[in-house]
Amino acid sequence: MLKFFQTAALAAVLLPSLAVAAQPDTNPAHIHAGTYTVDPSHARLLTAVTHFGFTTWYSQFTGITGSLTINPKDVAAAKLSITIPADTISTSNTVLDGMLNSPNWFDTKKYPTITFVSTKVVRTGHDTALVTGNLTFHGVTKPETLKVSFNASGINPVTHQYTIGFNATGEIKRRDFNQTTYVPVISDEVKLMISAPFVQ
Repeated sequence: MLKFFQTAALAAVLLPSLAVAAQPDTNPAHIHAGTYTVDPSHARLLTAVTHFGFTTWYSQFTGITGSLTINPKDVAAAKLSITIPADTISTSNTVLDGMLNSPNWFDTKKYPTITFVSTKVVRTGHDTALVTGNLTFHGVTKPETLKVSFNASGINPVTHQYTIGFNATGEIKRRDFNQTTYVPVISDEVKLMISAPFVQ
């Protein structure tokens, strides 16, 4: 019981201070210029496909690493490089995850990583941009474009690291990467949803 009250008291002290410290800056002009690395514990890639026309089937990838070099005064010069371990795919169904890792699908033993390396950045609004780059998946490299939006920057109140965060969306075709299993009953089109913080 004493431990419970001690924990509650500590929370009462820390939570207000965290609330005060966590004041994210949503103005992209205030981003600190420099090179950042992905915070892999909080970065996620979500994918969605139509599953036999009945449902939308979601999965996620974790363990994302990479770097971002950015200057808010010259967004077009930004450079992004991302690596995703292909075998981290999770659908909340271990049998299905095993199938996706097999040679019939992603063949992750042969192709262990998915990479994206930017080649062009075009600012489209106050806090948005189109980021085009080379996506390598399942042994195939194709140019793809992501719609990126800036979330916020500031000091993470837990890690005390200066952090900037972005969301991105896009769409690829499975056929482009030699992924034709069950097309078209499982859709050729794959929607991508990405959220990633970068730390300096």
